[in-house]
Amino acid sequence: MRALDAKSLILATHNAGKLREMRQLLKPFGFELTSAGELGLPEPAEEGTTFEENAYTKAYAAASASSMVALSDDSGLCVDALGGAPGVYTADWAEKEDGTGRDFGLAMQKVEMALTNVGLTPDQESARSGYFCAVLCLCWPDGHAEYFRGEAHGTLIWPPRGDKGFGYDPVFRPLGHERTFGEMTAQEKHSWSPGSDGLSHRARAFAKFARLKLV
Repeated sequence: MRALDAKSLILATHNAGKLREMRQLLKPFGFELTSAGELGLPEPAEEGTTFEENAYTKAYAAASASSMVALSDDSGLCVDALGGAPGVYTADWAEKEDGTGRDFGLAMQKVEMALTNVGLTPDQESARSGYFCAVLCLCWPDGHAEYFRGEAHGTLIWPPRGDKGFGYDPVFRPLGHERTFGEMTAQEKHSWSPGSDGLSHRARAFAKFARLKLV
C-alpha cells in the first residue's frame, strides 16, 4: 500500500449526503475534503458491473482532473430475494421516467413492488433480508488505487419509516435494531470510533480505510 501524505482530498461525488457523511468521518483526522461537485467536475459514466469498478471510475476521473488524491464511494442496496438487485444499479432505480433527476421514494416503491412480485409481503420479514454495500476507492492521479469494502446487513421493511439519512435508508432496518437507518441520526448510523467498525456500510468501509491509512 502507498502512504497517504496529502491532507487535502477530493471526494468524487456530486451527492451532498455522501459529502456530509464523509466530512463527519474524516473530521477527527484533520483532513480537508472538497467534492467533485463543488469543483464543477463532470460525472463520469459508471459502466462497471461491480462496486469496485464504479468506485475506481469515479475516483480516477476526479484525481486525474484535479491532480489531487481522490476518495470515492460506490454503494448500493442488495436484496437477497431479488438476486442482489438493485446492486450496482441502485441509483438507476431512482431515475425519474422523464429524466429530470432521481426520486428515492419511487425507488423504494420499486423495491417493494419487486418483493411483492416474488411473493414476499411486508409481514414476511425473515425472508426480506438484504444488505447495503459500500466500497471506498482511494486513487492517486497516476491511477494507483486501493479499495476498502464494508457491508451492513438487515431487513427490508414497508412502509418506509423516518426522514433522516438519504436514499433507501427509510426501508432498511439493520440487524439487531428496531429502527431503520431513516430513523437514526448520523451519529447513530455511523457509530464509528477508533477501534470499532461502526454500524453503516460506509462506516465499516471507512473503519478499514482508517485502520490502514489514517492511524
